[in-house]
Amino acid sequence: MKSALNFPALLQAFFTDRLIAQRNASPHTIAAYRDTFRLLFDYAREQLGKAPSVLTMQDLNSSFIGAFLDHLERDRGNSARSRNARLAAVHSFFNYAAYQLPEHSSLVQRVLAIPGKRYERALVDYLNEEEANALVDAPDRSTFSGRRDHALILVGIQTGLRVSELTSICCGDVTFGTGAHVRCVGKGRKARCTPLTRSVAAVVKVWIKERDAQPHDPLFPNRRGGALSTDGVQFILTKHVTVAQQLCRSLEEKKISPHVLRHTAAMNLLHAGADTTAIALWLGHERLDSVNVYVNADLVAKEKILARTTMPEGKASRFRPDDALMAFLKGL
Repeated sequence: MKSALNFPALLQAFFTDRLIAQRNASPHTIAAYRDTFRLLFDYAREQLGKAPSVLTMQDLNSSFIGAFLDHLERDRGNSARSRNARLAAVHSFFNYAAYQLPEHSSLVQRVLAIPGKRYERALVDYLNEEEANALVDAPDRSTFSGRRDHALILVGIQTGLRVSELTSICCGDVTFGTGAHVRCVGKGRKARCTPLTRSVAAVVKVWIKERDAQPHDPLFPNRRGGALSTDGVQFILTKHVTVAQQLCRSLEEKKISPHVLRHTAAMNLLHAGADTTAIALWLGHERLDSVNVYVNADLVAKEKILARTTMPEGKASRFRPDDALMAFLKGL
């Protein structure tokens, strides 16, 4: 069987047997791996002139995979983090191929030896109070879509939910009254409840009542009544950021994505005095060190620390140049 197993059959078995049947991978993982191979097949069609159904394992050697990763960064403008995510999907498939096709072990090991790329960890972007208020006020609440967008942005900034969590919320996932909260299922299929403030809960309650929505209806529907997509949320944000920039010019210097709303919620919690453990639980992080990025980006806290410190006052002295030879050696 192993010798007769061709690449298309192996890839199908990887998705159906390994990811779905054996690992019970989440729909997000399957979609990410699927998109990786779709990009890989498009690149193979351009470079090799072959359709996906006629590709062989020899076509997908380490040189070809390396060129594909370079193509993602150079031609598609992907970041190193996106490149590494695509490489992780390829590695997962080749780990599976190592057991199914031992005769290709040399080729497989060379692909598995391709390392992830290091990258600079930039400070997270978030909205300050003025910027957040400008964005919340941007939607035209005299329209149906404006009221939806207003509620969406409010919930995103206050709860810090991931965009996939926001778009998957149903009306029945929201509980009002004392202890108002929203339920969601996040990464790793972990369910959690996130509290809602009274003001945000009131907006969401009015929004649901206006639609006369059923518990299984999406909380934030698209025009056809289905759940919004990630691209749909990004489109909504981009549209309203353009309006908000007229009220707050500092928004012109920031690239606003759905994840920036999540970062904003985390920074608000940090400024309110929440410790990193509470923030990690609130955001659904599995590792506590994931919250350190917010501590590093918190310039307000650093300024408060600086204000409490006393700088040493050194005694001024006249500068005297070094010996010419010493100056030469120092300059090397």
